[in-house]
Amino acid sequence: MSAAEVAVPRRSRPVRAWFRLLGSELGLVFGRRRNRVGLGVLFGLVVLVGIALKVSAVRHPRSPGGDLISAVAGNGIFLGFAGLSVEIALFLPLAVSVLAGDAVAGEANQGTLRYLLIAPVARGRLLVIKAVSLAIGSLVGAAVVALSGLLTGAVLFNIGPLTTLSGTRLGVVEGLLRLLLAVAYLAAGLSALAMIGLFISTLTEQPIAATVATAMLSTLLWILDAVPQLDWLHPWLLVDRWMSFVDLLRDPVFTDRIVTGLWVDTAYAAVFLLLAWLRFRNKDVTS
Repeated sequence: MSAAEVAVPRRSRPVRAWFRLLGSELGLVFGRRRNRVGLGVLFGLVVLVGIALKVSAVRHPRSPGGDLISAVAGNGIFLGFAGLSVEIALFLPLAVSVLAGDAVAGEANQGTLRYLLIAPVARGRLLVIKAVSLAIGSLVGAAVVALSGLLTGAVLFNIGPLTTLSGTRLGVVEGLLRLLLAVAYLAAGLSALAMIGLFISTLTEQPIAATVATAMLSTLLWILDAVPQLDWLHPWLLVDRWMSFVDLLRDPVFTDRIVTGLWVDTAYAAVFLLLAWLRFRNKDVTS
């Protein structure tokens, strides 16, 4: 066997080890009962919204119950968007806060963090693994909400061409693609919030404290974003453009706020991931 043939497997070992560690981290994240219950709550809330809209449409078929009821009653794909709009302000950030608060503080609280680092696992690699797992968790949370809306809409209403906010109609495939893009867009914002939570998680060994702090920060950002007198501050707030995913329901799509929102998400994620690394590299985990 040549030296080149031997070198390839050796170079692939760190990659395999990285994915093995990521798989282990994801197993912990989605294996915890409270996290599975949280996903169930995210799913169930959209089902309740769909049932409420169905009952309202049946009881008041001629009532101007709002564009939301009319849109959902006309096509179940819209319920996926409606579910995201209902849960993005509170429930999805809360779910992400739970994951992020537990990322480092939970390990430190249980005493498993020091054993991970004794393994040995480089602190930078471990932090990246946790960041990636949080990003995946954010994506899964948003996807569960959209999937719940889609399935509930298919059962209670129908699935067909989607009427956009511009009055045009999209085919089923394009409507589903727009919903998928909405999930990806909101997952980017939630991932940025998760990086804030990851940084907070490196500051304490109490996961509940990190979770509460992250959730309260998210709520504070929404409150600040709703104050008209602070309109000069709004463009700098992480949550300011989260609701811009509804621009995907326009034809053509309004991309300006979406693109700007992605840049803001990236900036927040980069800054707080860097802060988390600066804190975590010198964090005392021997106690």
